[in-house]
Amino acid sequence: MLKVVSTEKALEIIREEFSHIKAQTETVILSESIGRTLGDDILSEENIPAFNRSTVDGFAVRAKDTYGSSESVPSQLEITGEILMGEKAEAKLGEGECIRISTGGMIPENADSVVMVEHTDCTFPPVCLILKAVSPFENVTKKGDDTRKGDVVFKKGKVISSREAGVLASLGRSKVPVASKPRVGIISTGDEIVSIEGKVPFGKIRDINTHILSALINELGCIPKEYGIIRDNYDDIYNSVKKAVSENDIVLISGGSSAGARDMTAEIIGTLGELYLHGIAMKPGKPTIVGRIDQKAVFGLPGHPAAAYFVTLRLVKPLIDTILGRNSTDRAVTGRLTQNISSNHGREELLCVKFTADGVTPVFGKSGIISLLSESDGYIIIDRNCEGLKQGDEVHVILWN
Repeated sequence: MLKVVSTEKALEIIREEFSHIKAQTETVILSESIGRTLGDDILSEENIPAFNRSTVDGFAVRAKDTYGSSESVPSQLEITGEILMGEKAEAKLGEGECIRISTGGMIPENADSVVMVEHTDCTFPPVCLILKAVSPFENVTKKGDDTRKGDVVFKKGKVISSREAGVLASLGRSKVPVASKPRVGIISTGDEIVSIEGKVPFGKIRDINTHILSALINELGCIPKEYGIIRDNYDDIYNSVKKAVSENDIVLISGGSSAGARDMTAEIIGTLGELYLHGIAMKPGKPTIVGRIDQKAVFGLPGHPAAAYFVTLRLVKPLIDTILGRNSTDRAVTGRLTQNISSNHGREELLCVKFTADGVTPVFGKSGIISLLSESDGYIIIDRNCEGLKQGDEVHVILWN
C-alpha cells in the first residue's frame, strides 16, 4: 500500500530536503541570455539618458519666456542656432532666445523645455513666434529619467526576455551573468516500451515519456540528458539510476512507481539513498516517488505520459525555480466553467481545459491519453477538499504557454 501524502506536504518535503541545491553563475553574451535567469543583480553604471534631450522636433526654450503665449498673442523669440541629434549642445540659451532642435537632441544650457514645431511660426526668421506656452521640462526627457547611476535595474532571479535584452543593451551590457542550467537526467523504464522509430510490435508502446519530459525540461530552462529505455530488471535500473545521479542535479525515472510486483524504483532509491515519500493525493500522479541520492533529487514518475507530465509541472518545476532563484513563471487567467465537474474528495485533481465561446470547457480523458495535452489550452487544479465544481464557477486556468 502507498502511504499517500498531500501535494502541499510533498512540496514542503521537496523545499526542505533540496534547499541545498543552488545554481552556479556563469557569464554569457547578451544574445544567448534570452530565457535565462539572472545570476546577479544588474546595476546601472551610468545615467540613462546621459543628458537632457528633446522628445519632439521643435525649439529649445526657457519655459518662462513662453508664458502667456497663444495663437492670438504669440511670444517672439530669436532663433540663435540648431542642434541635431547626436550633436553636443555647445551654445547657451539667453533670455528671449530659442534654438531649433531635433527629436533626441541634447537640450542646451539654460533651456528647460521644448516647444513643438507645430506650435511655432518661423515665417520671418530669425524671429520664431511661439503659439503655445510650455511648462518646465515639457517635451524633455531628463538626465537619468530612464535609469540613474547605481540603480538596481533588474534583480537576481529575473528571467530575461527580449524586453529585458533591450534594457541591458541600453546599459552597455554585452555580457550577462546568468544562473547555470540545472542538468536533469531522464530514465524511461518498462518492458513494454520501445523506440519511437519504426513500427510498434503488438502489445508494446512507444517511448513517449523520454521525449515529452526532455522537451518540458528544456522549456523549464534546464539541460535534459536522456538515458534511453531501461528494461524491468533490477540491476539495469539500479546501474542507470546510479549513473544518472552522478551526472545530473535532478533525476526523473518514469514507470515502475506503482505498488506492483515489478515496481523497483522506490526500492532502488531507498537502497542508494533515502526515500522521502511514495504516493501523493493527486490525480493524475498518485504513485509518485520522491527521494535523495548523493544530495541529488530523484523523482519516480508515473508511467502514463500525461501523469508524468503533470507531476513534473506540479513538483519538479517548483524545485527548478528554486534552484535557479526565480519566481514562479506560471501564466494564468480566470474564466467560468461551461459545465459541472465532479471530483474525489481528499485528493487534488489536475484537469485539462480549453477556452470556447461559452467559457472554460473541461477536456476529459484518462491520464494515459497524451492527446489531452495538445487539445487543451491549460489546466485547472481542483483542491483536495473540494467535491466538485459547478457550471458558472470562476476557475484559475494555468496556461501551457
